[in-house]
Order: sequence, then structure tokens, then C-alpha cells
Amino acid sequence: MTPDQILAHIYGQAAANLDRPLIEDPEILQNIALVSRNISNRAGVRVLLACTLAKVHNDAVDVRKPYTEIGDADTFSGRKYDETYITAFIVQHELPCNPTTAFLTPALRNRNTVLTPDLNLSGRPKEVYKALLELLQNVYEQKVTARQLLGETIRQLILFRDEKKRRMESLISALKSKQGDVPLAAEQIITIIEQHLATKTASRLPVLIVAAAYAAARPYLRERALRLEGHNAADSQTHALGDLQITLEDDAKVVTCYEMKMKRVTANDIDLAVQQKLAQTEHGVENYIFITTETITPEVTEHAKSMYELIGVEIVVLDCVGFLRHFLHLFYRQRMAFLDAYQALVLAEPESAVSQPLKEVFLTLRQAAESDQTL
Repeated sequence: MTPDQILAHIYGQAAANLDRPLIEDPEILQNIALVSRNISNRAGVRVLLACTLAKVHNDAVDVRKPYTEIGDADTFSGRKYDETYITAFIVQHELPCNPTTAFLTPALRNRNTVLTPDLNLSGRPKEVYKALLELLQNVYEQKVTARQLLGETIRQLILFRDEKKRRMESLISALKSKQGDVPLAAEQIITIIEQHLATKTASRLPVLIVAAAYAAARPYLRERALRLEGHNAADSQTHALGDLQITLEDDAKVVTCYEMKMKRVTANDIDLAVQQKLAQTEHGVENYIFITTETITPEVTEHAKSMYELIGVEIVVLDCVGFLRHFLHLFYRQRMAFLDAYQALVLAEPESAVSQPLKEVFLTLRQAAESDQTL
């Protein structure tokens, strides 16, 4: 069978036996669950899928040697199996894994060593990588077959996926049931957003806040935000001038750019934007706006102001919450449209950008606010 056929066959078997583990050994099962379900590291499970698939596809390979640079006859390209087969497989079945190959993560790239339990992969959490290496060793020592390990890993991912879906559906259903006839006040919405921004791993949220504002105000502004690029895509790769680009309704030319910072903006940040993006002669940008969640110093404000006479582009540094507060009061009757747009954007983001817990936090915060409003 081809790798695609192997995956399809084993997925069918796992899906038909979700209530029964495919492996009896409790220690091996515990390690599979740890690698498959750890929220903070979704790379390890892709390595597990790729390596076990390679072994099932070609029994002659050593499951611990996913680097052809090792030079042995029983090596294989884990990255090739990961990118060629695992990516399409997890997308097809919406499995909770990273969207890109695990073999380019810092812990696993540029290696030419056998993945044995004594290896320090320098990744976090350490227990995930420790469990991953032990599982590969288990296959090598024939304590479990690669097919069993692949099948149980897929079963765990299916269960994890379905649990997350049910949790989100429950939160959304509870939110809808609590929504009353009286809309939230603008300051209540700001409180929700402030609390959401304070959550761990919230770096994508300022982009979504501004994008939601433009979505809500689009009928009045006659401007539109272009499609958001991936959260980890560099502007140099996408050729974007900023994290969020705004055009006029009927014109493709970018007139306003936003660059988001979850840290204090410095004069150097402004100089880099000018040199690397705004020094181009044909860009048409009129406003370049930094949005920050930190304090803005007077020196930075003055430095930004001075750029207009130099390059003809107005640069300004704005506080994220201050921007939102002004927007919600300026477009007061669109405040719930903003909140709905923000929710839609948050829920639509891949988990690599906005994690499941971060999505759940927002729904919980909004539900609490809506519940208070109906009392």
C-alpha cells in the first residue's frame, strides 16, 4: 500500500474503535497520550506520525533514523513523509496538529543523529520529547509495532479533536442562550478585550482587534482590510507592508498599514519600517500605524511625528486598548458588530496562531458579560 492508503486504512480502523485502546501496555499508552495531547507542543505528534508511517510503509527502515544525513542504509527522510503525507492527512481529518512540518522546529532541524532516549533535543516541554524518543525506541525494541503505535496515535488525535469540538460547541451554545435584548456597553466590551489580551500567548490578538474594527465600520469607512497573512509569516516573505493592510473600497492600492507590537515600540522600530518598507518609491501608503500593548514614550511619539516631512507618510504609535476605546465610542452603534467580528476572527484562526484555550477564554469572558447583562 502507498503511505496515503496506509493512513486511510489505519484511520478507518481507529475511528471504528474509539472506545478501545489499540495497545495494552499502560506506560506506552501514557506516553502516546502525552505526545498526542500536549497543548503547548504540537510538533512531537507529527514526528510520531511521520516516523511510524515510514516504518509501516517500509519495514527495512529504522524508525529512529528520520535523517538521511545519518548515512546508514536504514535511514529515511522524516521531513518528506511529514510534508508529503502527514500534512494532507491532518488537514483532511482536521486533526489537532501543527499545520507545518515538525522537522523544521528548532529541536529537530539540521540533525544527523539517531533519535534515541539519551538524546537531548532541547525542546519544550522536555517530557514530550522524552516520551517521543521512548516511543520510537519501543518500536525499535519490538515492544510495540509501528502499525500499533501509528493507529493508537491517530485514535488519540481523533478523541482529542472531538473533545475540543464538543467543548467549543458547548461554549458557543451557552453563549447564545445567555444573550439578551440589551447589547453590551462599549466599556464592557473593552473589559472583555483587555482580559483576553492579558491571557498567555495573546500576540495575535491585536491584529484581530483592528481587523474586526475595520470589518464593523466598513460600510461607513468605505475601506477594507486585506486578507490576514499567517501569524508566523514574515513580511519579507509575503511582501506585505504591515500586519494589517487597508485599501479603499474600490481600489487595490494599500493606503494604511498597521504593525502590531506586544512590546514597547522604539525609535529603531520606526526607522526599520521606514528603511525596509516605506523607502520604496511606489507604495501609496499614507498612514503607517504602530499598535502596541505597552507604554508609549514621548520620545517615540516625536520621532514618529518627524517622519512626515522626511518621507511624506504619517507615522503614529497608538495604544491598542486606547485605539479600541476610541473606535467603539466613535462607532457606538457598531459595537456589537465589532464584538461579533472579533469572535469570528478569533475562532477562525488556526491553533498555531490562537490556541484552543485562548478561544475558550474569549467565549467564557463574553458569556459571563452577557449573563450579567440579562440579570
